[in-house]
Amino acid sequence: MEENQINRPVTLLDVAREAGVSPSTVSRILNGTAKVSQDKRKAVETAIAEMHFEPNQLAQNLKKGCSMTIGIVVQDISSPFFAETLRGIDDGLKGSGYASVIVSGHWNAQEESDRVKLLLARKVDGIILLSGRIEDSAVLHFARQRPIVATGRSIRSDTAIGFKLDNEYGALLAVRHLIDLGHRRIAFVAGPADNADSCERLAGYKRALLEANLEFDPQLVVESDLQEASGLLAMNRLFETKQQFSAVFAINDQTAFGVRLSLYRKGIRVPDDISLIGFDDLPSSSYTTPPLTTIRQPLYDTGLIATTALLGLISGKKIDVTLPALELMVRETTRLFR
Repeated sequence: MEENQINRPVTLLDVAREAGVSPSTVSRILNGTAKVSQDKRKAVETAIAEMHFEPNQLAQNLKKGCSMTIGIVVQDISSPFFAETLRGIDDGLKGSGYASVIVSGHWNAQEESDRVKLLLARKVDGIILLSGRIEDSAVLHFARQRPIVATGRSIRSDTAIGFKLDNEYGALLAVRHLIDLGHRRIAFVAGPADNADSCERLAGYKRALLEANLEFDPQLVVESDLQEASGLLAMNRLFETKQQFSAVFAINDQTAFGVRLSLYRKGIRVPDDISLIGFDDLPSSSYTTPPLTTIRQPLYDTGLIATTALLGLISGKKIDVTLPALELMVRETTRLFR
């Protein structure tokens, strides 16, 4: 091998010259499709080792019609909600040979659609769509080009799987817990009116009140944008209305963190004066002061199951998706109402 070869990347042609074979023979040996003599194979393998040749894996994969990458469309890469799901996806990909490309849709249907098109243009082998606002029909359309697994929606085709948690039931569990503790005036810090999860959790809130023969009071419902700061501001607006309540159900844990801060700043003790319950069971919810009572979503499992489902679709397998049930996690922010 020439000394000056060290100063530039070693190519497949260099290996072929060193081994005394054609470039196509080297390529077929690398792809595992060559039928050559042991002498030629040994010469190629020796040249590869001595020259420290690293095959262009992307080029090889594209020749096979795959890129060994999957695209992930997440709505907010800074959100601890999505971070836990991404952790499940990452673990699901271990040992599969696949790498991920993550893009953000920012809860905007057009942006989500553009990001999916971008991933398709980059020849990903499949896409995981975490929540989002594009129509089911658009997801099914994109799935004709590459397999898609989508969370937060119920769809099914030969190349698409959608699954969602029972948000109404989760909210029902949360409000039932407060009612069982003796609370009758329960405020709800909801999410945006155009958010499907928020609408379903509002339905669960109303259903729990109805089952307990408690009147629904729309003045006890205040909207947030699912973030901590919005939870704080929503709670401040609720206090301005002078409504009386002994417990608060927050649309998610992040909102509950903001609610907790609002109560703290007003000198209101949790749970002595007002009980508080969230939804999601983020890892940090166990470490708030006091630890937050909440509804556990299987966030990590969602990522793991979505990945398993997508890899199954890519390989042409029929996949059945079953998520763990939602679960009430009773900690220290709720107590009997006296």
